[in-house]
Amino acid sequence: MTSMAARWRKRGIEVKDAKGHNDGIIAELNAFFTGDLHQFSVPVDLRGTEFQRQVWNLLLNIPYGETRSYGQIAGALGRPEASRAVGQAIGTNPVAIIVPCHRVIGVNGGLVGYGGGLHRKQALLELEAQHLGKH
Repeated sequence: MTSMAARWRKRGIEVKDAKGHNDGIIAELNAFFTGDLHQFSVPVDLRGTEFQRQVWNLLLNIPYGETRSYGQIAGALGRPEASRAVGQAIGTNPVAIIVPCHRVIGVNGGLVGYGGGLHRKQALLELEAQHLGKH
């Protein structure tokens, strides 16, 4: 958690070191990776530009096991020409997995762009597909 906290601090996100404070997020991440949790409930303070927050909020609404293209996200914002800007906003997502940027794919269905590497994006999508019927 220390390296993640350092990355978050670098992006201007306040990280509090309080005993027990991270228990909820750790429990939810564990439940996500076992397929027992499909939507996170831990509160996150998303700090970014208005556009970034709009994009991140749309990502929160992509259902577990589903994907959207960058163009679909741009279109949902009423800015169909803004696919690249959407990609940039997604690239600055400070809480990947919780704000599920792995669910955004290329227009042709291909895996493109993921800060954790495309192999991790693929693994997350496969994990969700495997556990889709669990709830």
